[in-house]
Amino acid sequence: MAVPPSSPLSSPLKGGASRSPLVLGLVFGGAVLALGLLAGISLGVGAVGWLGFGDRGGWLWREILGALDPSWGLRVGKSLGLGTSADPMPATLAQFIVWDVRWPRTLGAIAVGGSLAVAGALMQGLTRNPLADPGLLGINGGAALAVVAAVFWGGDLSLSQYGAWALGGAAGAALTIYGLGSLNPGGLSPLNMTLAGAALTAVLSALTTGILILSQRTLDDIRFWLVGSVNDRTLPLVLQGLPAMGLGLAIALTLGRALTVLSLGDTMAQSLGQRPGRTKVWGLVSVVLLAGGAVSVAGPLGFVGLVVPHGVRWVVGQDYRWIVPGSAVAGAIVLLGADVALRWLLPAQALPVGLVLPLVGAPLFLYGVMRRL
Repeated sequence: MAVPPSSPLSSPLKGGASRSPLVLGLVFGGAVLALGLLAGISLGVGAVGWLGFGDRGGWLWREILGALDPSWGLRVGKSLGLGTSADPMPATLAQFIVWDVRWPRTLGAIAVGGSLAVAGALMQGLTRNPLADPGLLGINGGAALAVVAAVFWGGDLSLSQYGAWALGGAAGAALTIYGLGSLNPGGLSPLNMTLAGAALTAVLSALTTGILILSQRTLDDIRFWLVGSVNDRTLPLVLQGLPAMGLGLAIALTLGRALTVLSLGDTMAQSLGQRPGRTKVWGLVSVVLLAGGAVSVAGPLGFVGLVVPHGVRWVVGQDYRWIVPGSAVAGAIVLLGADVALRWLLPAQALPVGLVLPLVGAPLFLYGVMRRL
């Protein structure tokens, strides 16, 4: 069976020359992300000058470089003229600010943003629905309900316990969707997955709201987490979610070609030697790991998984071999950029980034929709 000229498989990506701009784009995105990482550990509580330069910023660079080798950090810092004056704060406080406050927040923003964007790209590919995101299958709703129920029955929980319950709730929601979708006559089709996900999301949302209405204590304990934030995240909490997100990203990278073929339809994919059922199952596993791990760290965050894949697709085309890594880099940049912007514009406030993403993401998404119309 001939492949339509307009299909993703007929794109010029098979040629080496056409890959060069995309590779350069990923390299450029990685460079932007590296700058964002430096900004992330330079801004926030105990803020110093931009990227830590100047007399007040010398301690920051000595802490960063000294993490590799204390003598090397001090020597390089002095050669660059950093920190030649007296330290503005004790070394122990400097270490706390850099490694216990800023570094976990920055690392969490990078990991969560990339994971949510890749999960959204997978969802849009699996369901062939441009409005799909991790919340479509009830994954965010399952994580939220699990955490709310745990707080309601178990009392105060640590952030690490929030993460464990959230990951379990996300997995439970995904298994429910798989079961409901498989029971329908059409099997695990995009339509069945979407309908089952919409129904489950409504049920989970109703249960979560009901518990919060019945228990004011639960609402007081959990409302900050429900908004979605990377504030006050500890390094153990971020490291707890990294294995799930890393494994999910690894699976997603192996599904690039299969998802590109699947976008042509199940029948076309089968005729080209693919196994759509297996692709959907592994894609669902990847979404659970990515979204579940992200929610376990930052709570339910919206718009990253919905908007970022569309922007990446506009740049790289319809080939998921490029959409997946591009979404990982772009999602990390978007979430880290939003968090850094909050710290820069409102340094005295601890606003959660989940409040800003809809304000920025909704207009951009509407603009993209109107451009397509």
